[in-house]
Amino acid sequence: MTQTSSTLHFPEGFLWGTASAAHHVEGDNKNNQWWAFEQKPGAIWHGDRSEKACDWWNNPDADFDRMVDLGLNAHRLSVEWSRIEPRPGEFDHSALDRYRAMLDGLHRRGIQPMVTLHHFTEPLWLSRIGGWENGASVAFFRRFVQTTVQALSDLCDTWITINEPLILVTRGWFMGDWPPEHPNFVVALKVIRNLLSAHAEAYHAIHTVQPDAKVGYAKHVRLFKGMRPESMLDRYAAGIKRWLFEHIWVAATKDGLLRPPVGTLQRNGRLANTYDFMGFNYYTRDFVRFSPNPTVLFGNESFPAGGERSDEGRDGPFSNFDPEGLAQVCREFTRFDPTVPIYITENGVPDREDRFRARWLVAHLAHLHRAIQDGCNVRGYFHWTLVDNFEWAEGWGLRFGLYALDPQTQVRTARPSAQVYSEIAHNNAISSATVERLLGQIE
Repeated sequence: MTQTSSTLHFPEGFLWGTASAAHHVEGDNKNNQWWAFEQKPGAIWHGDRSEKACDWWNNPDADFDRMVDLGLNAHRLSVEWSRIEPRPGEFDHSALDRYRAMLDGLHRRGIQPMVTLHHFTEPLWLSRIGGWENGASVAFFRRFVQTTVQALSDLCDTWITINEPLILVTRGWFMGDWPPEHPNFVVALKVIRNLLSAHAEAYHAIHTVQPDAKVGYAKHVRLFKGMRPESMLDRYAAGIKRWLFEHIWVAATKDGLLRPPVGTLQRNGRLANTYDFMGFNYYTRDFVRFSPNPTVLFGNESFPAGGERSDEGRDGPFSNFDPEGLAQVCREFTRFDPTVPIYITENGVPDREDRFRARWLVAHLAHLHRAIQDGCNVRGYFHWTLVDNFEWAEGWGLRFGLYALDPQTQVRTARPSAQVYSEIAHNNAISSATVERLLGQIE
């Protein structure tokens, strides 16, 4: 269906924000497993290291002011476990005070914080005893979460327990190219179980401290689809990947059932109904072609020929232009759990030259608007990201920022797409002129 351009108004009170991760932006996070990983030759693309990152530990306020200039009313950020608990059971209250200052700085500017408690990094002391492979990690995480929320709850009421848990497992244990570099399918399933338990314990710990808190997680969604629609094998392989990567986690946090291959339908009562909202990170859709190789879960992933691509990372294009997928995510979840609010906790594109970011942004938001019109309870959108930052194993090689950053000088330069997002946030709408200029029409 084709829709001619018109002004697209979003619901009153809609949150317009950006998203960040502590290790990406703070700088000098030297006590976690990612800093150690960065020191290994070849671990990070081009040999990059995070070093001072965006220097938020020393000076976040200038970027907070940029959020105000853009008209944003929300920001999603994470706290760094290794700063708060540098040694097991020893909490650094100066680090908690630093986070209090950050949250207070956002509040004073009229920006609502959403805080992520685990965004891929953990203290070296935890890694040294096995990290998430060790069942004791669940209790350690609960202790960290409870201490952190007690210290910050007067400044935040919206919490994400774990960011992209299945990306963490896929890269660390299925593929083994991220810490802890332990490719082992059986161990990976154990880690998923531990992460589910950790999420559940964190959920209950937060509500014990702050009964009215809103707690969820940020789930990465790839929307695997068969490369050849007529191929039953392609559809089967795509279904396996969706089941393991997307459906098992979400369903378990709804009804508490650990489904195969993660479990044998045993029920964890602590896990049932452990989200108050759903956070989705969506960038693109993967197309799957059947393979008899079980190590790739019987399917090779790629983008369709002729598609529009983002900038390339170490392994090729990061994403393929597929904005309708964002609406599909929202519609599917709404059918699964109709009353639960949805936040788009990450969406963006690496585009160093800012050739297409504005068009991709508006196209994704236009499809999100359609989903809202169809009854999806979407409450906010967090763009990844405000300022170019250190992108895990891609280092400084992928640039997602509305502002370009020179990591050496720390100079920021607004990209033209920042003005487009600013106009949308200020007006709580995408104007018909913007739709017409960037999309012509909405497919």
